[in-house]
Amino acid sequence: MTRRVIVGLSGGVDSAVSAALLIEAGHEVEGLFMRNWAEDDAYCTAAEDYESARAVAAQLDIPLHQADFSAEYRERVFADFLAEYEAGRTPSPDLLCNREIKFGEFARHAQQLGAEAIATGHYARLAAHEGRTRLLRARDSNKDQTYFLAATPGTALRDVLFPLGDYEKNEVRALARERGLVNHRRPDSTGVCFIGERPMREFLQHWIAVRPGAIETDEGQVIGEHHGVALYTLGQRGGLGIGGVRGHAEAPWYVVDRDVARNVLVVSQDRGDARLNPTRLTLGQCYWVNEPPKDGAQYGVRVRHRHRPQTAVYRAGPPARLEFAQPVWAPAPGQFAVLYAEEQCLGCGVIEAARIAD
Repeated sequence: MTRRVIVGLSGGVDSAVSAALLIEAGHEVEGLFMRNWAEDDAYCTAAEDYESARAVAAQLDIPLHQADFSAEYRERVFADFLAEYEAGRTPSPDLLCNREIKFGEFARHAQQLGAEAIATGHYARLAAHEGRTRLLRARDSNKDQTYFLAATPGTALRDVLFPLGDYEKNEVRALARERGLVNHRRPDSTGVCFIGERPMREFLQHWIAVRPGAIETDEGQVIGEHHGVALYTLGQRGGLGIGGVRGHAEAPWYVVDRDVARNVLVVSQDRGDARLNPTRLTLGQCYWVNEPPKDGAQYGVRVRHRHRPQTAVYRAGPPARLEFAQPVWAPAPGQFAVLYAEEQCLGCGVIEAARIAD
């Protein structure tokens, strides 16, 4: 069935190939470039991205629309991002960005333009089952983006197309070259959602109040100074600025606790520290693609993108909990735990607390 499809053209290779594949499949295709970050600085690539998207649209001979969702992004995604960091947590804004912006505001705007379906360059697959839309992992396990889509409801995915779900990334690059797409050599973006690729410490210091403080061992020995506890995450070993410490081995130091009240960063040289290897997670706000997981059932769980799913039992609570068969490395409050039933992504929950088994 051919439809009028509006593709989110970002200027990147993935969205360009998605548009080309949809045209070849006989759909009536148009592009929509969205601006979601209003700040103009050295790291903002919106102008360059738009020119790339415009060149692709011209090459494919399709209309290109523009929309500015920066106000919605600031209110629904970025405000939460900053609040989480100020509270000493580690947010994952890409999940809310997909839920609120790409498959929320973008989809509504596309419908106003007459779209019967929307499409993006995400590496994921969709399948209809008993009147519901299931979210499935992509064929390319390394590029699979279902982790970032886990907060998006199935109802919002009903009229969505993911043309790249059955392709490997190297195949997509090859498709772009074969079709002579003008941006086929453009590198992939690895930045945080629409904030872009920038030094996160410098960026956060512009938006939230941070102050230096002590880096301590569990025994209270001060061995360094941090730039602000909000700028570090559990399990972090790089960027601590800790050299050789008298009385301690020449081994890496890991962040094991962020004491926001005292403005102290607690570190340890023990990678096996229980605080970095919990077996139980308590979840806060949960988002399910369709129905919630079954209480007492086992699922695969990711606590970060590209994390290999680990087996855990889901407890509905309240509060909802995950009980892992083996310790899981450094899950941080504020991040999302994403649940899978084999290849199907069921949804996610915000990590509130982590602890070892009783």
